[in-house]
Amino acid sequence: MKNYLNSVSSVVFILVGFLVFSVFNNTFFHQVRLDLTENKLFTLTQGSGEIVAALDEPIHLYFFFSEKASADLTSLRTYADRVASLLEEYALLSNGKIKLSRVNPEPFSEQEDQAAAFGLQAIPVSAGGDELYFGLAGTNALDQVEIIRFFQPDKEEFLEYEVSKLIQGLNTTGKPKVGLISSLPVRSRVDPNTFQTTPGWVSISQLDSFFEVIEIEPTADTLQEGLDMLILLHPKNLSETMQRGIDQYLMNGGKLLAFVDPLSELDRPAQTNPMMPVLPQGQGSDLNWLTAAWGVSLRASAVLGDSQNALTVSSANGTPVRHLAILGLGPDALRTDDVITSGLESLNFSTAGILDIDDAKDVIVTPLILSSEYSGPLDTVQFQFLRDPADLQKSLKITGEAYPLAVRLSGPARSAFSVAPDDAQTDAKSSSNQTDDLNLILVADTDVLSDRLWVQVQNFFGQEIASPWADNGDFLVNAVDNLGGSTALISVRSRGRFTRPFEAVQDLRRQAEAKYLESAEALQLRLTETERKLSELQSSKVQDMSLNLSPEEESALLQFQEEKLVIRKQLRDVRHQLDKDIEQLGSTLKFVNIALVPILLTLLLLAINVLRGRKEEVIS
Repeated sequence: MKNYLNSVSSVVFILVGFLVFSVFNNTFFHQVRLDLTENKLFTLTQGSGEIVAALDEPIHLYFFFSEKASADLTSLRTYADRVASLLEEYALLSNGKIKLSRVNPEPFSEQEDQAAAFGLQAIPVSAGGDELYFGLAGTNALDQVEIIRFFQPDKEEFLEYEVSKLIQGLNTTGKPKVGLISSLPVRSRVDPNTFQTTPGWVSISQLDSFFEVIEIEPTADTLQEGLDMLILLHPKNLSETMQRGIDQYLMNGGKLLAFVDPLSELDRPAQTNPMMPVLPQGQGSDLNWLTAAWGVSLRASAVLGDSQNALTVSSANGTPVRHLAILGLGPDALRTDDVITSGLESLNFSTAGILDIDDAKDVIVTPLILSSEYSGPLDTVQFQFLRDPADLQKSLKITGEAYPLAVRLSGPARSAFSVAPDDAQTDAKSSSNQTDDLNLILVADTDVLSDRLWVQVQNFFGQEIASPWADNGDFLVNAVDNLGGSTALISVRSRGRFTRPFEAVQDLRRQAEAKYLESAEALQLRLTETERKLSELQSSKVQDMSLNLSPEEESALLQFQEEKLVIRKQLRDVRHQLDKDIEQLGSTLKFVNIALVPILLTLLLLAINVLRGRKEEVIS
């Protein structure tokens, strides 16, 4: 009886101790987290922490998710829990500056009206008209609103970046200031000879909707103060003072997006003699005076030719021909783990250059866009008198190397100008010789931004309507949007994925499909052979004017039917074995997760009790 009471009291003591520990833990350690996931998916990066720490005023986040409409969407509900957990981490890290509310917008409710008022996207999920909301809205003290219309599961690696970008947007007022230095006519202008208006580039004009674009003349010697980032478009003939100013801008934390070109097709100055062709050397630009010191340089007098990604154009006589220097690059050529190129479907380039990379430098060079391995250099001189694009095929020597068309330079870097100029206006003591966080994106083409490669502009009742057919404009906006943010936001970029595929199950399916295809091919071969024999027999019977089946025909038909039954049985066996293997794997996983671990713990406790009992017997 005494042992029984002792056992009962021990159980009660354990239960009470567990409850006390739980209350104590939730009260004093509710903000303590232990992230055991592979990629630390529930731990915010340092950049996100800096963005949250920089909050001046409280902000309110409204996480909208339709619980009822998503009842049958298990994978989406799992991802919604992942989003909610990440948002809670932001709220905990903010020490009360981020107020998080989870909203369930049921049909015909005020919450649904609120989601629609914010501009969140509703996705129909049933034939009955049920709509699913899965987005985020944020507001600040000035009633400024930032939203994520819908959390796309296929963009999971950029989840933290999108949320941090939203929070940063609520903590800043006004548009980011973007400086633009261009040697190309990118703005609308009036031709003094014809008095006709030439429209500007759509890619540049669309920046005005998102940023405050400050144009700087290429002949200027200084940059304006307070620029969030700088764009160089075909930077030709910049003064040494301006070059040093750009270098110091980067050394002091500035961000730069540069488009250079060995042969800019739109850089055609007026000629006194119209029969005199424009020399290719006069249509080129580079940034080698800056980036060569960091291991990246534009190859001189070389245009990239790509046999695999070449687009088809019309030749002089109107026949279609592949142009090896006009390239259409798809998702396989774009880096998927960078926010600038992720999600883009197609980019078009024309007479782009080749960027040579020196891996011996300390600067981190990350290719964003790559050509195919069926690429090689073409001399710019060939394009001076090019009449038939088919001629380029004769001079292209495929090297088997994939060349970068755009790269991101980051990490520590030293100034490209080691000696200060003898200028009274320059204070050498105030100059910076190095930076720990270089932010530069270099693109080896300027024509990529021109309208002819990605957008069609039509006049609709006096209003110009732009219809894009490629993602060149989105590429520019993504790059400026990324660089225009803070250094903390740029450092977030992409994270790992939360979802994990059942690789073992997929392997089983692939093995079974391989067997299935093998059997299907065997069936098709037998069927073809039998039909050939039947055709020969039928043709011979037609010649004999006989309509009855011969014993040979009957035997062939019976053989085909028997073979067909055998193959179908084999296919059923393959499918049954596939289901059996998957079911066995599932049972094994369930046993390990549900039963094996508790059994092992129980056996461990029993072993400890046995050893303790034996020890007490020895002592007594």
